[in-house]
Amino acid sequence: MSEPQCASIITDATLPTDEHPGASAVAVDHTGRILSAGPKEQIERLAGPATRVERVAGCSVWPAFHDAHVHPLAGGTARAGCDLHESHTQEGYERLVRNAVRELAPGEWLFGGGWFGDVFAGGRPHRDLLDRWAPENPVVLLSHDAHGAWVNTAALELAGVHEGTPDPHGGRICRDRDGRADGLLYEAAVDVVSDFAPHPGPEQLDRVLLDTQDYFFSLGIVGWQDAIVGEYLSMPNPLDSYVRTSRSGKLRSWVTGALWWDRSRGLEQIEQFRELRETHRGEHLRLDAVKIMQDGICENCTGAMLRPYEHHEESGERNGESLIAPDELTEIVAALDAAGFSVHFHGVGDRAVRECLDAVEAARGRNGHHDLRHQITHVDVVDPRDVPRFAALGVVANLQPLWARADKEILERKLPLLGPERARWHFPFGALHRAGAALAMGSDWPVSSPDPLWGIYTAITRTAPPEDPHGVVDSAYTEPMNPDEALNFATALDAYTRGSAAANGYADRTGTLREGAQADLVVLDRPVRGADELRAARVARTLLAGRTVYRRELTDPGTRPTAESDAG
Repeated sequence: MSEPQCASIITDATLPTDEHPGASAVAVDHTGRILSAGPKEQIERLAGPATRVERVAGCSVWPAFHDAHVHPLAGGTARAGCDLHESHTQEGYERLVRNAVRELAPGEWLFGGGWFGDVFAGGRPHRDLLDRWAPENPVVLLSHDAHGAWVNTAALELAGVHEGTPDPHGGRICRDRDGRADGLLYEAAVDVVSDFAPHPGPEQLDRVLLDTQDYFFSLGIVGWQDAIVGEYLSMPNPLDSYVRTSRSGKLRSWVTGALWWDRSRGLEQIEQFRELRETHRGEHLRLDAVKIMQDGICENCTGAMLRPYEHHEESGERNGESLIAPDELTEIVAALDAAGFSVHFHGVGDRAVRECLDAVEAARGRNGHHDLRHQITHVDVVDPRDVPRFAALGVVANLQPLWARADKEILERKLPLLGPERARWHFPFGALHRAGAALAMGSDWPVSSPDPLWGIYTAITRTAPPEDPHGVVDSAYTEPMNPDEALNFATALDAYTRGSAAANGYADRTGTLREGAQADLVVLDRPVRGADELRAARVARTLLAGRTVYRRELTDPGTRPTAESDAG
């Protein structure tokens, strides 16, 4: 058998030094796989007469990124509608809403999201603002954390919400002192309104998904795990779009769908999941994970805690709520584990994290240890006694690094509820790493920016990126939050590449620069070895199987990113 021919070489590059010490070049064969990575003299000897050699003048060349927890259709829909993420002021929100409704006919629904509670007096928005900004259109805007929605009077009236409307199970309709809905809906209460809104059609959803894929390419992302494939709040169910785009060949990224566990049903769901997994498996799509939501979030006291929240003012349990009883969770996880599904837990509070670990431990005891990628995402607070259990049980810690900074919302809304002792264990990335836990990273977009460069920056500095408008207070940018929990640069980069590819089930294909891996690469516009260079870096090019899918025109930094389908 003849040796594989070298199709292209990227040389004079800055490569991750932990994986390839002294390496400065990557060779790619004609199948789009990596032939070798190493010193330029060694790699350039592989060149043949037809080899394309590109010298990048020291720019960083890394494995492309994989997002281990993201909501592409929800983020893409907001981006195509009224996207509030670009601002962190009430004036900015007003401008964005008024601009969006100018494009709509009277009575047409406006959807979007990305608002932060700390923008508003008292920490929460009111329908009266939207009534002024969009008097002729019903409006539904998801909060940036996707656990609530801000709606106007027109939307409430169309949904039939009035003083006597009861809170749905697992949700809350917030009310004025006179008992009227104030326009803020939490958790399952979002469905009370969104169920009455028109849903986008298949063509529109497919277009949003593919536009989002191009957007991710512009950020160097070539794979992701969709953290909810199913019906949840007002988010569109992405299942059919994934199936259509996978079958058409237009889905080119490496995608894992985490099938939504419906808490109103039982173990009979697993047979349906088996059918979906087998029927829709494609080269770029796998449906072999199941998402279980075990608690809410700390900011509204729905995250499940071992001890009561301090300064608790919200209605509901003072310790938060475990959405599934621990005994029932154990049975569910054991059955999913036996059926070969990786469980993707939402675990925010320390009690929820412990319950998820307990369920995996019980499943390991019943079914034995194997290579399923069970993971707990968010891990806002972890009891110190539970930190070593991640490695012992083989549970991936799925981190959202951009949250680990002292921004205004965390300082004013979250940390007072946790208290000083628990605040020391807020996003314990370093402790998990030192204890040997496998790490993956995701953005939870549209909750926060999907830009991996921002996430890696915050993971290693525990401060907000300078360009991020949501830090708000100076401390977010200058004072590291729990600096002992920072990760070093190599560990953070590995988590957003190899670690996330492994968590998504594609470790055998992508996420590294090893020989035989697919040449999925990201080229930055400068050498990056740490935070100082990272804060100014931008993605110059993204390659999928050695072919360029995105290129930035560096001569014009203001040019809007575009994706390329087949360029070399």
